[in-house]
Amino acid sequence: MEWQPDILGAPFAQLTLPLGDDEEGPVVATLVRSLPALPARVVGPLAHVDVLAVHGWSDYFFQPELARFWTSRGARFHALDLRKYGRSLRPGQTPGDIADLDAYDEDIEAALTAIGHGAGAVTPPRRRLVLLGHSTGGLVLTLWAARHRGRAQALVLNSPWLELQLGAIGRQALAPLVAARARVEPRGAHPMVDLGYYTRAQTEVGALPVPGYREDWRPARGFRTHPGWLAAVLTGHRRIAAGVDVGCPALVLLSARSTPPLAWSEAMTSSDSVLVVDDIARAATRIGHVVTIARIDGALHDVFLSRPEPRATAFRTLAEWIRPTINVVHPA
Repeated sequence: MEWQPDILGAPFAQLTLPLGDDEEGPVVATLVRSLPALPARVVGPLAHVDVLAVHGWSDYFFQPELARFWTSRGARFHALDLRKYGRSLRPGQTPGDIADLDAYDEDIEAALTAIGHGAGAVTPPRRRLVLLGHSTGGLVLTLWAARHRGRAQALVLNSPWLELQLGAIGRQALAPLVAARARVEPRGAHPMVDLGYYTRAQTEVGALPVPGYREDWRPARGFRTHPGWLAAVLTGHRRIAAGVDVGCPALVLLSARSTPPLAWSEAMTSSDSVLVVDDIARAATRIGHVVTIARIDGALHDVFLSRPEPRATAFRTLAEWIRPTINVVHPA
């Protein structure tokens, strides 16, 4: 395996991580990296930090500004396009298809091994590991951290999908029906529910388009969902509701408010039109012992793709939280 030039151009590079085959053919994940330049990588306040970011549903990594936040402070930034997403999506594959969120352990472990944080390391890495997850990626990383306590030193969640939009009661009612259909028709089609308003909101605030953006990897109305995938997500939500412990400090960044995506509204340009943020805030209190919840006024679902002012607030909040958090225990 060798690092290759990435579609985002320098300083980004990508590494293909083979994961074997399934019934749709060869499966891979793709690791994207951006390394800090001198002098940041020597004297930056986060020069001893490695970051691994995981995207959300119907998404992939395309945000150089997010990488620059970390590399300008000396951290080594990595983003993972999970199997069947973005750079990892191969012809004939069902986009985003997964029957068990725990299966992403393979993708994450392959990425961590490539950046020096693999489980098989002879000695613990001297560098600190920060996990950064958005939406479904936030759910995946929360569950992973809870199953692998001690591997990460900090968890940053950008509007993590920790609860279904119907709330706990709706989830409990829906889950048995989804599970039954998933057993019979795991890749059956669901009605399209994304009307493209979230992508429109990102365009309206100037976050899209950006160089290297691929609409086929991030369609405006999202990938079609399937019973097997939804059953896996609902199982993850049930685990969160029961309570987990990620084993490290966590920062949860959320918009201050939600707007139901029923019809286009200008309010969608300053709120989360994907998740019910109040429900996510409540669910976030069940993921660990030290959880900081920051509500960003005017933010979209991806707080780092909001208008300049809330985006700057989100980055400032992250900067103020991460430096003292990650430096509580210095590497040996």
